[in-house]
Amino acid sequence: MEEGYPSQSLHSPPLPDDVYTTAEKAVIWAALALALGLLAGLMLAFDTVWTETLRPIIWEPVVKDAGAAGDAGYTPQNTAIYTLSMLGSVVLLQALFRKWKLPSDERMTLALIAWVCLAPVLRVLEDADFFSSSQDVLFISPIIHLHLAGWLVVVATVSHVVAGRLDDLTSDLAEERKKTLLLGTLFALLMAHWWWLYRPAYASHEGLEFAVGTFGLAIASAVLVATVVQTRGWPALTRGMVTFANAAVTLGLAHWIQFALTPWAQESGRMSGDITLWPALVVLGLPALVCVFLYRAGKDDALQLRLTGFTPGVLPPEIGIKQWEEEKEAWADHPVEFLSNKALLAHPMVLGMVFGQLCDGFATMMGIDMFGYGEKHPVSDSVIQFGGTVNDALGIGWGEGAWLFALVKAALVGLIVWLFVQMRVEHRQQHFRLLIVLAVLIVGLAPGLRDIGRLMLGV
Repeated sequence: MEEGYPSQSLHSPPLPDDVYTTAEKAVIWAALALALGLLAGLMLAFDTVWTETLRPIIWEPVVKDAGAAGDAGYTPQNTAIYTLSMLGSVVLLQALFRKWKLPSDERMTLALIAWVCLAPVLRVLEDADFFSSSQDVLFISPIIHLHLAGWLVVVATVSHVVAGRLDDLTSDLAEERKKTLLLGTLFALLMAHWWWLYRPAYASHEGLEFAVGTFGLAIASAVLVATVVQTRGWPALTRGMVTFANAAVTLGLAHWIQFALTPWAQESGRMSGDITLWPALVVLGLPALVCVFLYRAGKDDALQLRLTGFTPGVLPPEIGIKQWEEEKEAWADHPVEFLSNKALLAHPMVLGMVFGQLCDGFATMMGIDMFGYGEKHPVSDSVIQFGGTVNDALGIGWGEGAWLFALVKAALVGLIVWLFVQMRVEHRQQHFRLLIVLAVLIVGLAPGLRDIGRLMLGV
């Protein structure tokens, strides 16, 4: 116990990281029971479980979205299933990640943000009918997230197995060995990624040269090397994750540029040549300015807290949240308490969520009110429809009402920032906080970047 702070003898200490709570055990057993029940149902009552239930609710919208028409809307049923599945996955995975002692620091946050960015980059290429018809379903929600989760697990596992044993060594020789192992492994995985996803797509666009896309593979390789060099000192697991994601995003963006220069015919029968870049200044620029302001407001406190050895918003390992709250005055001068509020403003978790939600709000507003796109999600669409009703009541003839969606997103950003700067979590709850952030990024940053990609490329 640190000198000057109260003893925790009157309070039960937090559970060890490798011990599950009763709620976590319930979720784990419920997930196993659900998986076994679903498997049994598919074996014993295939027509009822698949043909009459899961297929029309989940699979058919995915296939329709991947078809020539594209953009199949979500239904209340599959929206509820996806939402509950995501929440259950957060509780389940945070317990497993904590027990496996996976990193949950700022580096892991940056790595996960890079992977979230990869999803919309690939999704926009699917919107542009780049991938072959046999591959399209791999890039439709929610399959795209499961697909990329598979890549993430492979990259993280292989990186840790190949170079993880060198994490505790700090000599130049150990670093050179680690860098060499990671470069060779990650380059092989990047080539496998290109071979499996991009090369078959080239064959589906006969007569079109993919010089920019091919050159993008070389640039992606250079990004891979640069990222490995710049992440010296990172654990092999997170180092491999962020390196591969950065290279894969670069490869995808190169094919965006290829489409902008030499657009290919789309399955819908139209050829897009309408490239509009200015929306990016609004959709990406304004959220970026907000994030710069937040980062500057919190960077000094974040640095001070880092120097004390503590993590913003995370209690010392031996302190439980109940003790912290009941003895609030006694802990008022602890670095976690008086530095966390501003320090969290500069944390990648908060900055990522703020940027993602604002990006989604502005992109939706511009796409619907200015470029004639539609909204697929029923809850978001109801907000936009209400905005349209307000327009009619006030006699406003501009747009469809998506401005209200942008305002709701801005209000949500304010609430998110307020909650996170006030929230304190136990040391064992860091993975839970990280996965909540990941879920928010998936439903905010990913669709926002997809929307701006479609606006710019006209697909």
